[in-house]
Amino acid sequence: MVAQEPANTFARYGLAMEFAKAGDLPLAVTEFQHLISHDANYSAAYYHCGQTLEKLGEVDEARTVYEKGIEATRRNGDAHTRAEIEAALSLLPI
Repeated sequence: MVAQEPANTFARYGLAMEFAKAGDLPLAVTEFQHLISHDANYSAAYYHCGQTLEKLGEVDEARTVYEKGIEATRRNGDAHTRAEIEAALSLLPI
């Protein structure tokens, strides 16, 4: 699907999630970042990108992604995802 419609954000999100589920975390992060760069308001991508970065031990990068995700959820009014991102951010080590 992504090959046929590279700008399809739902397909790209699904691909990133499949990479994460398959354990290819670096490729999942790449896909999440690509999605975010093309649709800065795709709230769920920030949460899952941050989670994937945490699994890779990239805590500072995860923090940055979560902070940007909170900004995105404020722009688009996605209170549910904002709460999830804020909870994940609060659990990161200082």
